[in-house]
This record gives sequence, C-alpha cells and structure tokens, in this order.
Amino acid sequence: MASILDGERQFHIHTLPDEVGRYVILPGDPGRVPKIAAFLEDAVQVAQNREYNVYTGTLCGEKVSVCSTGIGGPSAAIAVEELIKCGADTFIRIGTCGGIQLKIWGGDLIVASSAIRGEGTSYEYLPTGYPAAADFEVVKALVDAADALSSDDNGNRYHVGVVHSKDSFYGQVEPDGSGVAEDVKKRWNSYVKCGCLASEMECSAIYSVGLVRGVRCGGVLTALWNAERSKLGMPDTLTDDSTRGIKCAINAIKLLIERDKK
Repeated sequence: MASILDGERQFHIHTLPDEVGRYVILPGDPGRVPKIAAFLEDAVQVAQNREYNVYTGTLCGEKVSVCSTGIGGPSAAIAVEELIKCGADTFIRIGTCGGIQLKIWGGDLIVASSAIRGEGTSYEYLPTGYPAAADFEVVKALVDAADALSSDDNGNRYHVGVVHSKDSFYGQVEPDGSGVAEDVKKRWNSYVKCGCLASEMECSAIYSVGLVRGVRCGGVLTALWNAERSKLGMPDTLTDDSTRGIKCAINAIKLLIERDKK
C-alpha cells in the first residue's frame, strides 16, 4: 500500500542517506545552523524544509551534519527519527535554557545527563516512570569539552546534571495566566528542591527517541539567565551568545570521532 513516507527523500527533513553524517548536532533555531556549520570543513546545505535546515561537512575526516529541530519535542523527535533512517547514530542537542539552581549564571553551560519528562512526546516512546537519560559516552565527551572551555567565573562555568523539558514556554515562565497555575508552580518548586539545573524544551524527547532506537544522544545548553535568581532579585549575567556552547558541541564530536576509532 502506498504511503506518504515512501518518497526517496525523508518526508519532513528532505534528506537522502548519503547527505547525512553519522554524527549530528541538533540546534533548535534554523538560523543558527550556518553558524555551527562554519566550524565544519567544506560544509554545504543539503536540505531545507519547514523548521529543518540541514548542512553537512566533515570533522577529522568524518562526515558530520547539523540539523535544526524547531521548538519543542514533536519536531525534534521527527528530526531524530528521520536522521536515523539516513544512517545517523550519534546526536548532540545544542540549545539554550533558563537556570534553576542559584549556582548557575547566564552564560554557564549545562551538560544534560538526563531530563525530566515534562513534555508529551516522550510518552509515545517510553513508559511512565522510565528516565530520559543521555548516553554516557556522549556526556563524557561533552564534559571533557566543556571543562576545557570553562573557568571559575560567573557566566563561564559548566554544570552536569538533570534538566527539565517542557512543552509550554509561557505556561512555565508566566504560570499565573494558566488555569493550572498552582500545579505548575508546585512542580517547579519540586524541581528546585531536587536539584534540577535548568529548564528547556527538547532534551527529554530527543533522549527518549535515542533510547528506543538504540542511538547515542546528549546535550549541552547555554543558560540565558537564571529564573530563580531573577525571582529573588539576585544579580545575574544575561546573555544571548551561544558560541561557547557551539564550540563545546564541536569539540565533543571531535573527541567522539577519535574515541570511536579506537
């Protein structure tokens, strides 16, 4: 029986298998893809459709791709699924987040070792209660890369741990306008108490797809600001510069390529 998925190119991201590398960096913003691809050798755009902008080049002699995922879990899961069909098996999400723990300042990097499943996409992949965990090898490479790029200064540190993935940006940031405001705030306070580092929108969906499909996933996030520091009137360092996060992802891919060859 014919299907809309039967075309030569992937239905959403519009790529062919020979256009995608084994290693893929996943930003959310399509506009950030060329900036990341500039760190690759001989990078060219191979596809663009909807929120999916795809470039492929090389690092250390290996084909590496950069594919935007848009905002949120559903579109991120689609990207990972179709990239896997094209042969990719190692994914690094690079994005932004809001810090939760007071030790985090805007500009700090967060290596997300696992993610709270506060979104809906992951429930199409994992049973309730199963953790959305990153791959250890990818986390180790990201930690090593982040350590080399960081110092003990506000806005230039890195942290490793659990992040929160959500479906609604404004529902979380401005909960008083929600019909379930008290529930949202109660959950948030629990995350703070349990040591959750930051809140973002894609990691848990990406990790869940990776776990089920048997591929490696990890993520590095740049804290734009700290929601709790702002709430308490504490000083913070605001930023919209994700260059250090990009360098961290690129250097982690280099480490993984080197380690995979051993």
